[in-house]
Amino acid sequence: MDIAQLIQRCIDELPSIELSQKPRKVVLAYSGGVDSEILAQGLSLFAKQQPQFEYQLLHVHHGLSVNANRWALHCQAQAAKYQLPCSVVHVEVKLAPRVSVEAAARLVRYQALTAQMDAADILMTAHHQDDQLETILLALKRGLGPKGLSAMGRVQPFDKDKWLIRPLLDMKKTDVEAYASKHHITHIQDESNFDEKYDRNFLRQSIIPALKQRWSAIAATASRSAELCAMQQSVVDEEMATRLPSIQSRQEGESVIELAALAEYSAAWQALLLRGHMEQLGFAPPSKVQVQQILSQLLDAKADANIDIKLADVVIKRFKGAGYFLTLTKEVPLSKITVSSIDEILEQGISCGTEKRVNASLALGAGVRLPRADEKVTIEFALPGSTRCQPHNRNKGRELKKLWQEFAVPPWARAKVPLLCYNGKLVCAIGYWNEKAYLCSESEQGLSFTAN
Repeated sequence: MDIAQLIQRCIDELPSIELSQKPRKVVLAYSGGVDSEILAQGLSLFAKQQPQFEYQLLHVHHGLSVNANRWALHCQAQAAKYQLPCSVVHVEVKLAPRVSVEAAARLVRYQALTAQMDAADILMTAHHQDDQLETILLALKRGLGPKGLSAMGRVQPFDKDKWLIRPLLDMKKTDVEAYASKHHITHIQDESNFDEKYDRNFLRQSIIPALKQRWSAIAATASRSAELCAMQQSVVDEEMATRLPSIQSRQEGESVIELAALAEYSAAWQALLLRGHMEQLGFAPPSKVQVQQILSQLLDAKADANIDIKLADVVIKRFKGAGYFLTLTKEVPLSKITVSSIDEILEQGISCGTEKRVNASLALGAGVRLPRADEKVTIEFALPGSTRCQPHNRNKGRELKKLWQEFAVPPWARAKVPLLCYNGKLVCAIGYWNEKAYLCSESEQGLSFTAN
C-alpha cells in the first residue's frame, strides 16, 4: 500500500481548473491517532514528490483529556521527524443542553481547521472504511435520506471554496493498523475512544465487530451503498438546480419562495425544493415532520393566517403569497436618529441595522427639498399606521399602513424602513417614495437616497 499514491489519486480527482490556480496548501487534521499518523507519514513522502504545495499538520487541542498536552507534544515531535510544519491550536468546547460532546468538539475542530485555510486549499482527514460504516449506521439511526446515507466522499467541496479529501476511505481499519505496525509508526491512544456513552464508540466496540463476524465484507458493501446514494443524490441536486429558480424570487432583499409556483409541484418535489431552498440560504435541514408542518402552513393555511414557524436557526413567515426564511436572532429595535445637519447625512449616510446603510446625495431638481432653518430633521423607524401620506406620483393621499401593503413590505420589515421627517412630518419613505408636498423644485438642490 502506497499512501502517497492514495493522496495523489485524490488530488487527481480535483477539477483541473482548480489546479491552474496558485499553489495551494494541504492541511492534515492531525490527531496523532493511528489513522492520522500513517497519513502524516504518507504525506511526508508525498511532499517530497510534490514540492509545489505548502503543507501543514494541524493538531486541535480540545483540552477535554488530562493527556491533551502530552498528545500535542507527541504530534510536534512526530512532525519534526516527518519534516512537516505542525501547528497546535487550542480551542474551547462549549457544552450545551442536548448537544453531545462529540458534536460540540467536531464543530470547534472544523472551525479551527478552516481558520488556517484560504480559498482552494485542501483539508485532508484520515477517515477509513470502518469510519464510513459508522457514519452510515448513525445516519440510519437519525432517519436520514439519500443525502445523509451518502456519508463521506473521498473528494468533495468543503466550506464553499475549499476541498476535503480522504485518501484512506477505502482502507480497512485492520489495514491501517497493519501499516502502522509494519513501518513502526508510533501513535497516541485516546482513552475516550473506549467510552461507549459516545455513539460512535458504542458502534465501534459493540456493534460493528458483531456485524463483521456475521458479514465480513459489510464495511465494503455499506461503502458501495453510500456511493450509490451519493450518485442518486447528485442527480437530484442537478435537477434541483434547474427547478429551484422557478419558485424563487427576491422580495425586500430576501430570497423567497413563491408559494403558487411551489404548489404546482408534487408533494415529493415540494419537500425537496423546500429543503433545497433552506440549504441554499444556509439553514439546517428540517426533519420530515417539520417539512410536512411547514408546507401545510405555507400552502394550506387561510389567506389571512399569521404564519410564524420557528426552528433552531430560522423563522418562517408568509406574506402576499411568498414564504420568507429569516435568521432567528434577537433584533434590537432601531431608534430614532436626530440629525444635526444635512451634511451629517451626506457624509455618514443612514444606518439601518447591522447590514444595510443608505447613502444620501444632492442633485439639482431631484429628490426632496432641503429642510428650512426652523425644521428639525429626524430619521424615524416607525410611524402610526394611520399617518396620512401622499407619494410623489399620486393625486390622492392614503394611510401609511395601506401603502405598506401596496408596496408589499412585510409587517416585520416595516420597522426597518428609514423615514425622513421634518418636524415630525413624513418627508420620504426611503427606498419607496418621496412625499409630494416636500418635492424640490426644478431650480433648487434636492436630497436623494440610495441603498448600499
